Amino acid sequence: MNIDARLVACALAVSSLTPGLARGQQSVPSPVPAPSPEPVALPTPPTLDDSLEAGEALAKDPRRRLIKWNHYEGPYFTVRVGGGLLYEGAWYAQDEESQQQFALEPEDEVRDARLVIKGRFFPKWKREVTYSLGLMYDGPSDEFLMRETGIMVAVPELWGHIFVGRTKEGFSLNKVMVGYSGWTMERATISDATIPILADGIKWLGYLPKPRILWNLGIYTDWLSEGQGFSTYDTQLVGRLAWLPVADEKTRTLLHLGVSGRYGKPNEGELKLRSRPEAFPAEYFVDTGTFACENTKMLALEAYYRPGPLLVGTEYFFQWTSAAEAGDPFFHGGDVVVSWLLTGETRRYNTRGGFFHSVSPAKTVFHGGPGAWEAVLRLSYIDLDSGTLKGGRFWRLTPMVNWHLSDNLRLELAYGYGELDRFDLVGGTQFLQSRLQFTF
Repeated sequence: MNIDARLVACALAVSSLTPGLARGQQSVPSPVPAPSPEPVALPTPPTLDDSLEAGEALAKDPRRRLIKWNHYEGPYFTVRVGGGLLYEGAWYAQDEESQQQFALEPEDEVRDARLVIKGRFFPKWKREVTYSLGLMYDGPSDEFLMRETGIMVAVPELWGHIFVGRTKEGFSLNKVMVGYSGWTMERATISDATIPILADGIKWLGYLPKPRILWNLGIYTDWLSEGQGFSTYDTQLVGRLAWLPVADEKTRTLLHLGVSGRYGKPNEGELKLRSRPEAFPAEYFVDTGTFACENTKMLALEAYYRPGPLLVGTEYFFQWTSAAEAGDPFFHGGDVVVSWLLTGETRRYNTRGGFFHSVSPAKTVFHGGPGAWEAVLRLSYIDLDSGTLKGGRFWRLTPMVNWHLSDNLRLELAYGYGELDRFDLVGGTQFLQSRLQFTF
C-alpha cells in the first residue's frame, strides 16, 4: 500500500468513529471540569549559600521572580534593579508610671522605601567584580539617603573579597542582615543604641571552607558621611570572626558561633546612646544624652543553632567608654530569640557573610499554597545606667507571627510587653504592632 492509500484509510477510520464530522457537522466537545489547581512547590533549595556580592541581600535574585524586565545581561556589565517598601503601625497600652515617663500615641506610617541597583562588571572575567547602588526614602525624616553603595572585588589570594564604599560595619550577625530579612520588626535595643547602621570605608571578608571559618575586618571614616544621622563616629575599626562547627546540608542543621570587636572615636569627641523600644514610631525610651567621650571599645558574642525549621539564637553586647567626666560608663545588653517555621521551611545561611537570608515559602499563596508561617519569641534587654549617666534600663518580651505570603510579600503582627526603669519610675507598656513588607 502506498502512502496516499494509507492516508485515505486513516481518514475513513476517523470518519467512522466520528459520524458527525463525516457529515460536515462541527464537533461540540463535552464539558470537562477544570482540574483543581495544585499548590506549586519548587525544589527544596540548599540551606547553605556560598555566594557573596556587593550590597544588601535585598536585591539578590529570589527563587521566584516577580518581574523580569528588571534584569540586563550585557558583555561588559549586568544590572538588576530591586526595591522594597515598609508600612507599619504601632498602638500602646501604658500603666500610670509609663504614662508619666512618655506619652505615646498610636501611629502608622511608611517606614522606608528603597531602591537597590546591583550587578557585575565584565561577567566573563574570572575575578568577580560586583557593585551596588542604594537609595532609601526615610519616612519619619522625609529624606532620601544613600544606602549600601560600593564595589566588591573577589581576591582569592586573600581567601575572600574586598569591599570599598558604604556598607554595614560587620559587627553582629543581626546587624549585618538587611532589616527586611530579620525575624522581628526591629533589632535589639542595644544594637540600635551602639552600632551605626552604615559606615564608609573598606572591608575585607574572608572564608575558609574546610574549617568553616569566616571573618571580616573593616576600617571606616566619616569624610563622606559627616553630618548624616547615622554618622556618629569619626573613625572605626571593626572585626568579626565566626566558626561553623556544624553545617550539615542533609539534616539542615547549622551551629554558628561568633565574636565581634570594635574600636571607635566618636564624632567631635561627643557620644549619645539612645534607642526606641523596638517600636519605630515610639519615643526613645533609653537615652544617655550627649556626653564627652574619647573612644569606645566593644565586644559582642553570638550563637545561633538551626536544626531545620527551628532557629534559636542569642547575642550580647558589651561597651566600655573612655569618658572620664561621666565616670567611664560601661553599657551592656542583648537578646534571645526563638523562631519556628510552622510550614517546614529552613532559613538559608550565607557562609561567606555569616548571616541568614529571608524566608522563601515552599508553596506561595499566589500558587495555591499557604505561604510560610513563622512563630517568633524574643526577649531583649539594655542597660544604659552607668557612671554618672542615667540612660535607663529596659527589657521587652515579644511574641509575634510572620506570614510570608511569597518571596516578595510579608505580613507581621507583634505583641510586646516591656518595662522601663528611668526617671525614678518603673513603667510597663504593652505594644501592638503590624507591618506590611514588599520587595522585588
